[in-house]
Amino acid sequence: MNHPLHRAFAAAADGQFPPADGGITWMPPLPDGNEAVVAFTGHAIIASRLGPADLADLAPHGFGAAVAPALLIRLAAGGRIGDNDVTLVARGRGAPGAHAVTSRWDDHPRVAYAQRLRSAVVVHGDEQGFFTLANGLGGRLEMSIEIAESARNRGIGRTLINAAVDTAPRDVPLFAAVSPGNARSLRAFLACGFVPIGSEIIITPRLD
Repeated sequence: MNHPLHRAFAAAADGQFPPADGGITWMPPLPDGNEAVVAFTGHAIIASRLGPADLADLAPHGFGAAVAPALLIRLAAGGRIGDNDVTLVARGRGAPGAHAVTSRWDDHPRVAYAQRLRSAVVVHGDEQGFFTLANGLGGRLEMSIEIAESARNRGIGRTLINAAVDTAPRDVPLFAAVSPGNARSLRAFLACGFVPIGSEIIITPRLD
């Protein structure tokens, strides 16, 4: 069963965003125990075991305070705070190409990262690099890419991004999370038709 975040992402993919009212939408934590802060224009979603009363002294709001360091530290409780990534979306084309499912990259750290945060991870690629497709944040369809060191600076990134969009089911929203500082990757996703809709931070709280 998908988390309520899935509905919010699906709506945003269709251009339907929460009101830019400075508000917070509160949701339960993710099924795997992780938590998340998702920011849209003027509105934020906090999916956590903590609620408004637990965070009232920090005065969170959807105009930026939902991602304030003090709030993230409170949510993490000594656990891990992930990157504040740009959330991007495109529509799958349902026309798989030459990048077959492969196991050659199974030991790669990016595959391990995907397997830690996502389910049903499938890796497609060749010697030049790979892309992953998986069920990710809130149950949405997510992708990531990695380029082999020997194939960098040759446009392979855009080839892999387009291959992932081709492979994703037709018209299904396909999401990617990209660090805003990774300008090269961000430019590649934008050039391949991805649209920025917000930002996201995944938190792994320490609960012991």
